[in-house]
Amino acid sequence: MKKAAYNILPATEDILKTMGEQIKLARLRRNLSVALVAERAGISRSSLWKVESGNPAVAMGIYAAVLHALNNIDKDLLLVAKDDELGRHLQDMGLLTRKRASNRGES
Repeated sequence: MKKAAYNILPATEDILKTMGEQIKLARLRRNLSVALVAERAGISRSSLWKVESGNPAVAMGIYAAVLHALNNIDKDLLLVAKDDELGRHLQDMGLLTRKRASNRGES
């Protein structure tokens, strides 16, 4: 079977690897085995190993399931793109500003 190709930038690969390492450390700090976390997340042990290595082929839902299996730390996913400063700035730049009031109120 052919492997899927991913256009992942090196900086993004580094982020995934760091995230995987942090997930592994969270599991170890909780003294949970790979088998137990995989069972709680409803995935295989090999999938958990892929998560912990930061494999970009792993679906986002599996990352979320693993984080939930580590005592509900999936809530941290709500912080992703929460404060999108660049997006807000671009949106503000695109807003039209009126130079005068509309004529709707006049008869």
